[in-house]
Amino acid sequence: MFLLIFLVIFPFILICIWIPGWKKYGRKINRYWARAYFSMIFLPVKIEILGKFEKNKPHIFLANHFSYLDVAMMGFVPGDVLFVGKASIRKAPLFGYYFKSLHIAVDRDRLKSRAETMRRAGEALDRGSGIVLFPEGGIYTKNPPKMVPFKNGAFRLAMEKQIPVIPVTLSFNHLILPDKSPLLLHRSTAKMVLHEALDPKDFETDEQLKLACFQVIQGQLDRDNRLIQS
Repeated sequence: MFLLIFLVIFPFILICIWIPGWKKYGRKINRYWARAYFSMIFLPVKIEILGKFEKNKPHIFLANHFSYLDVAMMGFVPGDVLFVGKASIRKAPLFGYYFKSLHIAVDRDRLKSRAETMRRAGEALDRGSGIVLFPEGGIYTKNPPKMVPFKNGAFRLAMEKQIPVIPVTLSFNHLILPDKSPLLLHRSTAKMVLHEALDPKDFETDEQLKLACFQVIQGQLDRDNRLIQS
């Protein structure tokens, strides 16, 4: 269903890629794609916005990553945002062309690639676009909803550019679509929490900012999953 919707909207994405200055409209299609996808698989998504942030200013949105469902759900993030994803996405037919044209791909095994990714992300922020990133670096945890430690890159970038960080909690995706074989969808209400912005000015180092972001997301994960278990 995800791919079917993509094929339907792909001609419109191509137009946005090919017309100079229209790439932000191509990324805006992400939100319509996300809404259509979750509607067509009959999976309701509850979105909680706990803080106010200016939609026309850049932010760095950082979320936990336990499920393949996470990428689609981050399509609900407001504003013009670029996703940072793994380099192998570029090899996918059609989708790879879309991703490398509108977003940022990184080879996490190559230091040079990671540095280039942060440079491109910084340029996007300078243009006024936001960034969506999974700071765990991939689906690595063996014990969801417990996260693995965050990578440093996004937090260094936030401190350097003085761009607010929006922690995002995806509370139940590890239960709805677990990262194990076979991939089976368990129907339930998904939940996405956009927390209050963390202002880099309030932190002395990127390590402090990273710890604060981790605690916000993990705290929400613990509370939400404790409630459904009780």
